Amino acid sequence: MHMEALPMETTNPLRAVVLVSAVVVMLALSSCCALSAGGGQLLHPVILIPGSGGNQLEARLTDDYRPSSLTCRVWPPVRGRAGWFRLWFEPSVLLAPLTRCFAERMMLYYDRDADDYRNAPGVETRVSDFGSTSTLRYPDPTLKLLTGYMDTLASTLETAGYEEGHSLFGAPYDFRYGLAAPGHPSQVGSAYLDRLRLLVESACAANGGRPAILVAHSLGGLYALHLLARAPAPWRDAHVKRLVTLSAPWGGSVQVMLTFASGNTLGVPFVDASLIRAEQRSSESNLWLLPTPKVFGNTTLVVSERHNRTYSAKNVTQFLQDIGFAEGVEPYRARTRPLGEALPEPGVPVTCLVGTGVDTVESLVFGDEGFDAGPIKVVYGDGDGTVNLASLVGPIKAWSDSPAQIIEVVELPKVSHSGILKDKSALEQILRTVDSINLNVTSNSQ
Repeated sequence: MHMEALPMETTNPLRAVVLVSAVVVMLALSSCCALSAGGGQLLHPVILIPGSGGNQLEARLTDDYRPSSLTCRVWPPVRGRAGWFRLWFEPSVLLAPLTRCFAERMMLYYDRDADDYRNAPGVETRVSDFGSTSTLRYPDPTLKLLTGYMDTLASTLETAGYEEGHSLFGAPYDFRYGLAAPGHPSQVGSAYLDRLRLLVESACAANGGRPAILVAHSLGGLYALHLLARAPAPWRDAHVKRLVTLSAPWGGSVQVMLTFASGNTLGVPFVDASLIRAEQRSSESNLWLLPTPKVFGNTTLVVSERHNRTYSAKNVTQFLQDIGFAEGVEPYRARTRPLGEALPEPGVPVTCLVGTGVDTVESLVFGDEGFDAGPIKVVYGDGDGTVNLASLVGPIKAWSDSPAQIIEVVELPKVSHSGILKDKSALEQILRTVDSINLNVTSNSQ
C-alpha cells in the first residue's frame, strides 16, 4: 500500500488518501470571482499535480511474472485490452490473499549496477490519460463516494469557468518512483518531469500563450519544485505564472519512519501491515519522504528499547539498518538524502497552503519486542495529521530572504493533509489566488 502519503488519512504520508469519504463542497462565488468561460474572461491554464497514491495506476503481467500463489496467478480474472488492469486503487487489496498479490506487484527493486529503480520482474505499469484530470479525481472510479481525491477541487475550478482539456489539466504519475540527486539516474522520475514540461508548454499554447498555474498536492509539490528549479529562467518566466502547493512535505514526515519500521495500513481496515511493509519500504518516493536533517536536526524521532538506541534525522542510515532494511541504506544516502539538504528556489511566485493544529506523529517509541510489533508509545505534535509543521513551513522560510523569490504562506487551522483538497477555506484561498491572476490578465488586455 503505497504510502506518501500522502492521500489517505489516519491519525495522522504519506500515501493513500483514497479511502476518505468525499465531501462535495459547492462554493457560492461572488461576481468578482466568477471566471465564466462564456463571459469572455481570459484564463491562465491550471495543471493539477496529485500526491502519492493520488491517481490510478495500471499494470499488466508478462511471462516473466512469478506469482507467489495460484491466487496471484489468476487475479484479476477480468482484464482489459492487452491485459491491462487497475493496480491502484483496487479494493481487493483489503482481502488478505489479494493483499499479498497487490504488494508483490507494487514492489520496486533497486538495481545497484544501474543505480536506479525498476518494477518487479514480469510487471509492467503505466499511467493512463496523462493530461486529463480523470484518473486523479477518483483513484477507483467505481467507488466515487469512498475514493474521491481531487474531484472537489477540479469541480470547483470548473464551476469557476475552467474547462477540462482546454484550460484545466491533470498530471498523474507513477508515485512509487522519485527523483535522485545530481549524478544519479532516475529514469522514471525524470521522464515524468519531461512529460510535465511538455504538458505545461501545450497548455500555455492552447490558452493564447498565457503561462500556467501549477496546483500541486503533497509529493506533487516536490516534483513541481524540481521541474521549476531544473528549468532555465526564461522557460519559467514564459510558461509558469505561479506555483500553488497544498500540504507539501518539504522536509519529510516522521510518520514515514513508522511506515518503514512496522508498515502502515493508514487506517484501512482488515489490512495486515506486515503484508505491505516490504512494498512500502521498496518505494523510492517513500525514501524521499523520510525526515530531513535540515529540518529535524538532532531531535529524537524514534526510540528503540530493544536496540537501546535513539534515532534522529541525522542517523536514518542506522535506523534503516536496525529495522532490517539494509538494502535501503545506499540509495537513501547517495540518491535521496541530498535532495533534502538544499531546497532550491522555484524561481516563480509561490503560494503555500498548509494545515495546522491537527495531531501529527512527532516521535515513536518501540519496545523490547522490536519494530515488527509496532510502537508502544506515540507522541503527537502540530501539523496537518501527516506532515509535521516544521516540514510544512520550515524549509521554505529561506526563500523569503531572497529578493527575487515571491512567497506567500497561508495557514489553515484544523485542516488535514488530504482534507485540504475539500476544505471550504482552502478552496476559497485557491480561487482567490487564481482569480487575482486571471483578473489581472483580463484588465491588461482591455
